Amino acid sequence: MDALSYKTISANKASTTKNWFVIDAEGQTLGRFASKVANILRGKHKPSFTPHADCGDYVIIINADKIRFTGNKLNDKEYKFFSGYPGGLRFEVAKDILVRRPTYVVEHAIKGMLPKNKLGSELFRNLHVYASAEHPHGAQQPKELKF
Repeated sequence: MDALSYKTISANKASTTKNWFVIDAEGQTLGRFASKVANILRGKHKPSFTPHADCGDYVIIINADKIRFTGNKLNDKEYKFFSGYPGGLRFEVAKDILVRRPTYVVEHAIKGMLPKNKLGSELFRNLHVYASAEHPHGAQQPKELKF
């Protein structure tokens, strides 16, 4: 057998095609939903997945304010915010954040499931989260994706 016929193909920006997907978050459980979206952003659903390259797709999430929490997490789950000053640590419950900033909860969950490096920051830029059913990305002709 010829040893040259077995080459590992490594994906890069030039060799990957990025698709646009729109996903409805209504009624989805936050953690399970976020892990599936993180896999799509990372590109793990593609056979040409390369760990060190951005080979994932663009994701548009609509109805982020209708995400679902299991158990009593809506009242118990706390998010931390630190001002940088002594005594500046603040806590806010998930129920209050969903009223004030409904997209933050979904973005925070997905960002925590991406790599903690420059690649993770680049992948996070491919995510677009909207609280309502409307989004301004109609020109990209996104495909609807259901879980």
